[in-house]
Amino acid sequence: MNLIQISNLLGRVADAVERLTPPPGEAPDLKGADAFAWQADRATLAPVTEVNRLPLHLLKGIERQADTLLANTRRFADGLPANNALLWGARGTGKSSLVKAVHATVNENREKRKHRLVLVEIHREDIRTLPRLLGLLRDHARRCLLFCDDLSFDSDDTSYKSLKAVLEGGIEGRPTNVLFYATSNRRHLMARDMIENERPTAIHASEAVEEKVSLSDRFGLWLGFHNLDQDTYFAIVEGYAAEYRLDVPAADLRARANEWSVTRGARSGRVAWQFIQDLAGEMGRAIG
Repeated sequence: MNLIQISNLLGRVADAVERLTPPPGEAPDLKGADAFAWQADRATLAPVTEVNRLPLHLLKGIERQADTLLANTRRFADGLPANNALLWGARGTGKSSLVKAVHATVNENREKRKHRLVLVEIHREDIRTLPRLLGLLRDHARRCLLFCDDLSFDSDDTSYKSLKAVLEGGIEGRPTNVLFYATSNRRHLMARDMIENERPTAIHASEAVEEKVSLSDRFGLWLGFHNLDQDTYFAIVEGYAAEYRLDVPAADLRARANEWSVTRGARSGRVAWQFIQDLAGEMGRAIG
């Protein structure tokens, strides 16, 4: 291949990349839906017409967390001050379900789309592109709830620094029309050994550790989620069964739900939902 052919090939590649990438600073169109997924490779927001979520009233055992997050979100949707929120704790305890249910609840009875809150999901691996996403959303008329599920950082991952700057520390700060909610199994978003490894290598070890831990401090609202007791687990199962009209005697329902949880080695909202799906399938019933 000669130089002319190489030049032509590079030109075609550049043209293709330009077609896939929107012009810098171009405001996204948020008119078509109330939920979007951030596609970092194309720097675009893809509308999500059907969000995978449960009604808020079915989320049992986390009423205190639900009341707190709902109040915070409503204030934000109404244009009042509100805090970024970190929902942390045991797996399957309803953290991401709560964020999605609260979003739907806040939007109830808001008929005009411009007053409805937008839910924007960003994947954990795309956190490095968060500044670019916020740049696109900054001047939009609609208020946006930015959501990252299962957020955590490993020892060789430095993208947490971008998140810290965006949440509070950057020169521009967080846009007033954007709020950030994250879920994580870790209270400080980083594994303990990641924090401890800073001690032997740092000149000022305490400062290095503080930098790691302070990421969580950028969230003004912390909500902890913990494993369920048996009564709460049964209440969740019974709530699902009633909602989807799965007519099973209470004693049988509890016995089967308990057996299911034993085989999974845990009691959680996720385990309860998996049991209900199995039960509904067995009964030939469709559930939402």
